[in-house]
Amino acid sequence: MPTSNYAEPVPDPAPNRSRAEHLGPQRRRPQVLDAALQIAADHGVAGVTMAAIAERIGVTRPVVYACYDGRGEVLAALLDRETELMLASLLAALPPQRTGSVEDRFVAGFGAFLSTVRERPASWRIIFTADQDPVLAAAVVSGRARLTDRVATVMRPLLEQRAQSERTLAALTEVFLAICEAAARMLLDGDREWTPEGLAEVVGRAAYRTFEIGG
Repeated sequence: MPTSNYAEPVPDPAPNRSRAEHLGPQRRRPQVLDAALQIAADHGVAGVTMAAIAERIGVTRPVVYACYDGRGEVLAALLDRETELMLASLLAALPPQRTGSVEDRFVAGFGAFLSTVRERPASWRIIFTADQDPVLAAAVVSGRARLTDRVATVMRPLLEQRAQSERTLAALTEVFLAICEAAARMLLDGDREWTPEGLAEVVGRAAYRTFEIGG
């Protein structure tokens, strides 16, 4: 009969979902964070919900909840991961302390920093967000505190020439971070056509003059 060989198996409407649910939370968490980062890039931090994450990676919400208890935990984990990735990239790119003049090191350092901003813009938008969402606020504070601590450690050999105490060093670190944040916002502003190298030339030399560090 012509109909006996006609029927074909009906394909699974969501083949990835059935396979994905067999992955344990440990293997699923990086995918959850990747999805959250992309959602934040496309729709802002407010768009990062457990339902949106589940839809983005093609699983049910219980699968996402098996990885994290809620969006606050997702955002905290995302900030933690992205902060470490950005710091590792930035610190690896900074030139040795004895390479070139202090002013040139400032320019090179800002060039490395702004290159990481250009490579992972969504990460920096989250770190520097003005979002007042109380769920996100604690994670942002934690992420910025980590940035502050690590930047203070890296900048100590330069800034301690001006700092007479730990309190002064902390204040200078905050000023330096404010300059970094302003530079990142300028680079991420779609209305301005900066390159990391071009902006580093301006901001790096301005930062050097701000701290008046000899070298």
